[in-house]
Amino acid sequence: MKPLAGTAVIGIGNEFRRDDGVGWATIALLCERQARRPLPSGTELARSDGDPGRLMTLWEDKALTLVIDACFPPAAQPGRTHRWCVAPGEMPHLAAAGRQSTHGLGLAEALCLADRLGRGPGRLIVYAIEGADRSLGTGLTPAVAAALPLLVRRIEEDARLHGERTRRTRFEPGSPLA
Repeated sequence: MKPLAGTAVIGIGNEFRRDDGVGWATIALLCERQARRPLPSGTELARSDGDPGRLMTLWEDKALTLVIDACFPPAAQPGRTHRWCVAPGEMPHLAAAGRQSTHGLGLAEALCLADRLGRGPGRLIVYAIEGADRSLGTGLTPAVAAALPLLVRRIEEDARLHGERTRRTRFEPGSPLA
């Protein structure tokens, strides 16, 4: 097995479905900030439509993967951000089909498939941002757009903190998380 290295920051979504584009908008803002606040060496920024095969390719061989995606729970508070860490091999609970994601398969299903194929991410941190509008059209609603600056700072902090820890401890799947 090849040792894991580097960080993938993946924004999932569809920029033509209003708030579902928050993952892509986050990546765009991170790219803009790169000149002033570079992320750790080995950090790759990517946009994805959520296709499991493409996600596996993006996080393959990465020690740390940060995923940003919109969610649309029944009682949404637009802009509210949820953060959770998923340990290697740990599976999140599958959401009811179509309830939380506008993608055919959600992130949880992609993780299950990747785990079965031995192509899951190393350490995974997921940011889910509650959206208000997933209708056709471009542009985020004001509440979701207002959440982006803080979200980007939190992602930068995670990339720096966990990226440094990963380099220092040579984290690999199955090792204890410090």
